[in-house]
Amino acid sequence: MSPALQRLARLLALVPYLLARPGAPLAEVAGAFGISEDRLIDDLELLFVCGLPGHMPDDLIEATFDGGVVHIDNADTIARPLRLGTDEAVALLSGLRMLARLPGAADHEALDRALAKLERAAGDAAAATERIAVVAQGQAEVLAAARVALRESRALRLQYYVPGRDELTDRVVDPMRLLLLDSGAYLEAWCRLAEGVRLFRADRVHSIELLDTPAAVPAQARYRDLDEGLFQPAPQDRAVVLDLADSARWVAEHYPCERVEQHDGGLRVTLRTADSGWVVRLVLRLGAAARVLAPAEVAEEVTSRAQAALAAYQ
Repeated sequence: MSPALQRLARLLALVPYLLARPGAPLAEVAGAFGISEDRLIDDLELLFVCGLPGHMPDDLIEATFDGGVVHIDNADTIARPLRLGTDEAVALLSGLRMLARLPGAADHEALDRALAKLERAAGDAAAATERIAVVAQGQAEVLAAARVALRESRALRLQYYVPGRDELTDRVVDPMRLLLLDSGAYLEAWCRLAEGVRLFRADRVHSIELLDTPAAVPAQARYRDLDEGLFQPAPQDRAVVLDLADSARWVAEHYPCERVEQHDGGLRVTLRTADSGWVVRLVLRLGAAARVLAPAEVAEEVTSRAQAALAAYQ
């Protein structure tokens, strides 16, 4: 969220908070909102010029902070606290459901009451959070098994989903470390099937089994240098060149590209991949907003798949 949007959200929450707590100390209010007293005073001074259309004295919010305490008046139109947005309700419900699964972590009766109230308020969003909580619980089990394997230097058997091939694979791995990144949790391990170091995303592990076999990470295995990014194509990976319309610019932001150039109102991007199957599906999804320039076999596969899809309508 930009600083301006952060401030707007804070001001909209600040007014009902202060109306419910007349004479609240400046320091207490600043602490509640996680800002300095100087920043709070700036916000209160901004409230002086906020109010209803007309901007006459009676239309504007009155805010005073003399003597280190805050009073606010003439703000009845926004006196009610803001409702939770769908994404906020989902995040809060998901966190509470995970907390409720931890034995002895909190007052479970209080959690159940809070969850019931939030579920009623969230409506349809509540159903989505139950699915999210189930996925999160599965990831927690994967991470717990991985931690034991690392601590005891034991191998793991994984059933792992490879989205590029839409395939569930069975493999034995020798764990090296766990990575907790913005995009999720990963197990870095030597994969005996691929005979190389691989990253396994926790939410793509369908099952995990702790083996009695000792882990045997080869001497040539190296940790991935994350300064170069999470996903690092190998030099031998195939280079695919795409022309993207303006509406498909997001591809350059979402996928690691070797080269990005402005081209005819859009972008020309080069990316490397060991498996071009996902690129074919991406181009088909983008339709007229993307075109494969190279290699020719990838362009031919896109054409063949598109013709087969159109033929199915007959």
